[in-house]
Amino acid sequence: MADRTGAPPRAWQRMLSGRRLDLITPSPLDIEIADIAHGLARVARWNGQTTGPHAYSVGQHALLVEHLTRLAKPDLSPVCQMLALLHDAPEYVIGDMISPFKAVLGDGYKSIERRLAAAVHLRFGLPAEPSAEVHKLIKRADLVSAYLEATRLAGFTEAEARSLFGTPRNLDPSQPALVDLVTPWPAAEVERRFLARFAEIDAAL
Repeated sequence: MADRTGAPPRAWQRMLSGRRLDLITPSPLDIEIADIAHGLARVARWNGQTTGPHAYSVGQHALLVEHLTRLAKPDLSPVCQMLALLHDAPEYVIGDMISPFKAVLGDGYKSIERRLAAAVHLRFGLPAEPSAEVHKLIKRADLVSAYLEATRLAGFTEAEARSLFGTPRNLDPSQPALVDLVTPWPAAEVERRFLARFAEIDAAL
């Protein structure tokens, strides 16, 4: 549907950096890490249905997933670390849709998500798509993070979480780093830590 002027509907979003990011044909040149960090720090996981005074954000989840990939593979390359940190980067534009709703939306949502992810990766010198091995590693860490978040923040029983996300193996959830990463932080703290971790990995690329 056209807008009131008769022009095609707007398919871009203006970022705080001043960039205009087109959702249909996103350009890597319109992507800034500051916009990603700011947005992801303010997008809630689990549709905000988590305990605590702060929402558990996609930005904090990204830090948890990246940490879990390094626990699983201590010699993980900086490229793979960056792919893990940015695995949900498109959500700074399109938000975090819970998995059941993604299934309802189907290929249209997934197509936009893939194009945005590829543009983000190219912007930071990464392959447009991770290899099958790296994708599997990140996906496994994503499921472990979902299990931890579900049981500690989102009201799931251990049995429910195991049936949906599997059972984490060789993992001690009481590790201080994991406890910290599954304790919701204020948005400003998420943004700060996300940018700091990005800078660390970027310096090693």
